[in-house]
Amino acid sequence: MAFQRIFLLVITLAFSSLIYGHDIAINIKVTNEQQALIPYSTVTLVSKTDSAIRTGTITDSTATAHLNVPDIGFYQLQISSVGYNNFSQIIEVTDSNFNFTFKLKAGSAALNEVVIQASKPLMQQEDDKTIINTESLEAASTNVYEVIEKTPGLFVDQDGNIYISSTTPAKVYINGKELKMSTADIAGMLKSLPPNAIDKIEILRTPSAKYDASNSGGIVNVVLKKGVKIGITGSATAGYQQGKYNNKFAGFNVSNNNGETSSYLNLNYSNSNNYQVLNTNRDISIDTIIAQKAYSTTPSDAVYLGYGINKDFTDNMNLSYDGRVSYNNYNNYTDNTNSFEAIANDIVLGSSKALSTTNDKTFLVNQDISSTLKLDTAGSEWTNSFTYSYNNNRERLDYNTYSALPYGGNGISNTSHHYFELQSDLTLKLPGKITIETGIKTTYLPFNNKADYVLTNNGDTINDNSRTTTYKYAENINAAYFQASKTFGAFILKSGLRMENTNMSGHQTVPFDTSFSVHRTDFFPYVYLSRKIMTIAKYEIRAYLVYRRTIARPSYDQLNPFPKYVDQFLSEVGNPNLKPQFSNNYEFNISVEQRPLFAVGYNDTKDMFTNVYYQGDSLHALAYKTYDNVGSNKEFYIRGLGVIPPGGRYFFLFGAQYNHNLYQGLYQGQPLNFKGDSWLFFTYHQLKIDKNSMLTMNGFLRLKGTLQFYELSSFGSLSFNINRKFFNQKLTVTLSLNDAFFTNNNEFSISQPTVNAYGYRETDSRRFGINLRYNFGIRKKDEDPDLFKFPNNN
Repeated sequence: MAFQRIFLLVITLAFSSLIYGHDIAINIKVTNEQQALIPYSTVTLVSKTDSAIRTGTITDSTATAHLNVPDIGFYQLQISSVGYNNFSQIIEVTDSNFNFTFKLKAGSAALNEVVIQASKPLMQQEDDKTIINTESLEAASTNVYEVIEKTPGLFVDQDGNIYISSTTPAKVYINGKELKMSTADIAGMLKSLPPNAIDKIEILRTPSAKYDASNSGGIVNVVLKKGVKIGITGSATAGYQQGKYNNKFAGFNVSNNNGETSSYLNLNYSNSNNYQVLNTNRDISIDTIIAQKAYSTTPSDAVYLGYGINKDFTDNMNLSYDGRVSYNNYNNYTDNTNSFEAIANDIVLGSSKALSTTNDKTFLVNQDISSTLKLDTAGSEWTNSFTYSYNNNRERLDYNTYSALPYGGNGISNTSHHYFELQSDLTLKLPGKITIETGIKTTYLPFNNKADYVLTNNGDTINDNSRTTTYKYAENINAAYFQASKTFGAFILKSGLRMENTNMSGHQTVPFDTSFSVHRTDFFPYVYLSRKIMTIAKYEIRAYLVYRRTIARPSYDQLNPFPKYVDQFLSEVGNPNLKPQFSNNYEFNISVEQRPLFAVGYNDTKDMFTNVYYQGDSLHALAYKTYDNVGSNKEFYIRGLGVIPPGGRYFFLFGAQYNHNLYQGLYQGQPLNFKGDSWLFFTYHQLKIDKNSMLTMNGFLRLKGTLQFYELSSFGSLSFNINRKFFNQKLTVTLSLNDAFFTNNNEFSISQPTVNAYGYRETDSRRFGINLRYNFGIRKKDEDPDLFKFPNNN
């Protein structure tokens, strides 16, 4: 409570200090290398601290551009003129430094198009989010999922959960829209996307009030490419990776842009296979363990189709339509050997063998319609969007157990859900460097699951009542938010409040009738404060302080009571009694020239729910994995980055993060008091061999430590790739080696009041690959180009 009072005090003091600033007039003179004046040049300025602050003009007959900027600070200057090379430089505007002169070098005699080229940093900080430019990561990947795995600072566990800073998994968004799907379905969809479909990845550790409050683990927003170049352009890609098994993919994308209308099409097919070794020893009594050795292969085929059209009806009004369709045919073949062993002398008391085959077919359709209305030249706009998605999943399981009393079974589980979302957002850029953001959102998600299973014993077939279920779930969330930001002097303050009304209901009719419902309204404050600290060698250093209250609601698959078969001694089952968890998130961080440098954070979570491993009937050695509210979690983390900025021949990034967690509550009804630590190191290196060749290396190391209630041994991965461009840089060939030293495997253990187990896991992670990408295009020749056009002030 003391922390929250301090933040409220900061808001009060800051907003009471809001005053209207006065614009600073600056003059920019443009000459050539012989000091001759260059009139009618295009000059633009973009603030380095707020990209929405943008202005531009044309130099007059004296070759001078007269512009007004709202405040002192660093600005990105861009100058272009017919017959001269484009010019780009960062300048600092101060109270005594507002007159500038720049020289342009002679270039081509005519200007067909203005192209500003600059080296993109791998990571950069933009307000309260980190931008990852993924181009170098795409070259050594066969799908978007692998790109995320290679992204520095992100950790993906074996179940497909993505972690940013905390032990709570992040939510995955596509183009700013949350994927309302299970973790397995999200992973499957990301694996169907070709790697070059990504424009960038946005990481929001503490999202603002504009975003849903159910993001206590942060947001990973995958922004997909759309048609952006004039004319018809595109690329064809293909790739192959070989480990013990192989992955391969092929696809193409094409876009067309005639200025007012742009459209795109993206088609990709992938075929992959992987294996997993999972050995587990679990205590079932004081003198006996059950030892399980499972070997699984997971061949799959996936097809992805993305398409869209964007239309500018006027200079201020835009309408866009985007669609995505994916189909994934996934198989799992598991050979599981089980033995009961005496702890004292390792004598085998009994054994069995189980073979299972799972076929999972998932079909996903997503449709987005959005409109943008620009209200002025300062950046004010009104956006509206409607999203519909449909997800259908059909899973067939066949299993046989060979023991003294052999038996088998099979069944089909059908799952489908629809998702509707309607959202409206208004952004107002007001005088005095004030920005107002407000909006409303409503979502509706109906979910249906029906599972029919049978047991076979001695040739007789009977219904398996323990696995046959019928379950329906519906979720409606209504939200509204308001937030305002103000730049005054060296400070940027943003504060907001979000209201969310939650309505959830679940009804199981088979094997017995039970239901639940939740109706509640909650409020979630948000505060963001940024301040320029100092400037070193023209590099601006800024500090950020962020706070937000968040909620984590259990998803439909976590609430579904259907017991999913894993093996004869283990099942996965949802928990319809889960309660939502609430967190207060605090973070302080420092960036240098928009690049994250250092951060320290604290998360305080109540009613935490997480994946737990509960002991069942010890007489039959049964256990089950489920979700449960275990109590409270207090988490402290610290993160640091060191970097050589891009632009030279060699670039590197090295980072580390430390997490400390304290859990207090109940674990399967027994007192829980558990604490753990973890260290994560990550690095990325890039060496430009020549203008057509590049060598990169990326990797991570996670030292022995805890992940939720599990203790993991040290593990990591180091990957290399080299690419070479041919045929006037149209063809790119990339050779890659992933997990070169085969270190991305680990031992694990869990020791809690009712369960004690340990084991080992490995996957087909070491792979050699080759990727090919060919760019093509038919560029339209501009007729009567407007040489004096400059970007609008938005």
